[in-house]
Amino acid sequence: MISIKPAGISDLEIINQLAYEIWPSAYSEILSIEQLEYMLEKFYSLSSLQHQVTFLGHQFILVTENDTAIGFASFSPHKEIASVYYLYKIYVLPQQQGKNIGKRILDYVIDQIKIAGATSLQLNVNRNNKALFFYQKQGFKIIREEDIDIDEGYFMNDYVMELNVSDWTDL
Repeated sequence: MISIKPAGISDLEIINQLAYEIWPSAYSEILSIEQLEYMLEKFYSLSSLQHQVTFLGHQFILVTENDTAIGFASFSPHKEIASVYYLYKIYVLPQQQGKNIGKRILDYVIDQIKIAGATSLQLNVNRNNKALFFYQKQGFKIIREEDIDIDEGYFMNDYVMELNVSDWTDL
């Protein structure tokens, strides 16, 4: 049975482990090994995850199947626009993909942000990531391109996508 629950500081080690398991599969065709390792350390070290929760206000959720962690996500209000929320992360183990778990995660996030008064949800996705098609299928629209300098000579070459949450339908 799949369950989705808010994650606390005590769950960050599990999220760290999941990221290190999921990212090579998700990004090995897009990023060099060096950039992949750099980004994992930058965004998924325990200290980085703690900073995201404690100082940036990211809310993490953990997805489990029969008490085994299989995915996670994080989101928070947009820094400048109160009615917009940002989805920072949404990942599911490769062997769990194709089972509508990503859609269930989005259902959960959107339910939470609607309660908080959000009108839209934005996210960044690498322009070459196959997840782009998942987001488009869910109704997200590309609103712009961004090339984000993440230091050490690396860039994130992304689309920024947006979903009007009033258009969202639970299945």
